[in-house]
Amino acid sequence: MSIKQQLGRTDLYVTPIGLGTNAVGGHNLFRNLNDETGKEMVRTALEHGINFLDTAYIYGPERSEQLIGEVLKEKGNRDEIIIATKGAHKLVGSDIVFDNSPAFLEASVDASLKRLQTDYIDLYYIHFPDENTPKDEAVGALQRLKEAGKIRAIGVSNFNIDQLREGNRNGYVDVIQSEYSLLARQAEKDLLPYAKEHGISFIPYFPLASGLLAGKYDRNATFSDIRANNPQFAGEAFVRNLEKVDQLRGIAKSKDTEVANLVLAWYLTRDEIDSLIPGAKKPEQILANLKTLDVKLNADEIAKIDNIFRD
Repeated sequence: MSIKQQLGRTDLYVTPIGLGTNAVGGHNLFRNLNDETGKEMVRTALEHGINFLDTAYIYGPERSEQLIGEVLKEKGNRDEIIIATKGAHKLVGSDIVFDNSPAFLEASVDASLKRLQTDYIDLYYIHFPDENTPKDEAVGALQRLKEAGKIRAIGVSNFNIDQLREGNRNGYVDVIQSEYSLLARQAEKDLLPYAKEHGISFIPYFPLASGLLAGKYDRNATFSDIRANNPQFAGEAFVRNLEKVDQLRGIAKSKDTEVANLVLAWYLTRDEIDSLIPGAKKPEQILANLKTLDVKLNADEIAKIDNIFRD
């Protein structure tokens, strides 16, 4: 995969399909993960041309960054890889709180650098907003780290529009990561227009809505994990969502592709979105995600998919 996209206005050039690595060492998020399988997923991504890896302190905690660092050292091509990581979670006894204070962010960046075994982080996000720190002060701390060469670009994640405006008061924010999918389109009201206006790249998480938009489920599906409490997976809403996904199957068949690849390709038609970071739990899923790049949508197909999911 040789195509690379400029990430917003940064000097980072990323592949349109990256890899979200919460299942690489994310033992606190998923059961029965194997660290060697996690490292093999990172190797598979890199060996098939993916250059954009998205991780975070809280994946593990710490373990995802550590495993990626081990692969980076093994591969020896650090300058060819774009690493994004995130911080804000602070352990206080047995509790986790969010901390955006400059001192905490500076310490978090230094700790991530050690775990990743690297001298710089390409994209560093404030993972979640806290309740106390002015957001322009938090982003200002990352700007100082950028000027010091420890990070190359500044991101914020899970910020609402008011927090984003405050954080970007001095124009330092390069990327925002937030939930966005055909079934969760709130970002279209404010975050996406703001990103477009200010040259900020938007990276969606949960783009396949925990598998619902991948066409994997039917009406008989039951859930015992986090999806059990998700209203999109319950009752009449679940049935309506399945009916919408069923309408994608014909389009996918006409394109000789899978529903998941069709959906991911639709996101890449948006000006604000330069790259996607779908996750995976095994290497073959990464190869399946890459088939998204073979899907070309015309204007009518883009509009048809859009209309299916407009309430």
